Amino acid sequence: MKNITKLMMATTLAVGTFAAGCQTTPSVTAPVSQPITTEALQAHNWQLVDAKRSNGEKVTQLFFDPAKPLTLNFMNDNGTDRVAFVNTCNNLAAEYSVVNGNVQLNNVMATMMACPEPQASFDTATLATVQGKYSMSKNADNLPILTIKNDNQVAHFKAVDK
Repeated sequence: MKNITKLMMATTLAVGTFAAGCQTTPSVTAPVSQPITTEALQAHNWQLVDAKRSNGEKVTQLFFDPAKPLTLNFMNDNGTDRVAFVNTCNNLAAEYSVVNGNVQLNNVMATMMACPEPQASFDTATLATVQGKYSMSKNADNLPILTIKNDNQVAHFKAVDK
């Protein structure tokens, strides 16, 4: 009986060790690129989460009020595709089109209020941020991310419900 108990304990230990060695760790995947389409842009609002200059410095003008982040609202307005830049001091918007997977902003419109600082700098930084090459991906949590890159900076926006 003593030998059977020892054999059972040894077997349990061996199986437990073997099973622990065969466990897989969760894979961390790189972002998966998605095509830029009007439908994909309009499916969500896009809230700024990060913006850095080419030298790695944060674009601080875009983060002066964390309660009101820059948000892009792509929409169709009576047959015209538009994007509104939300939380700016002036009302900023533009017509846009997607041509060969690239977002092109046309006819950027803005009210002309004399905004105090830091709101005036926020508006200026917004206009600089939205000009560039747009790309869309999904992060490791399978959430959509919109990236806008130009010669001076890279900005990342997360998808939020409309």
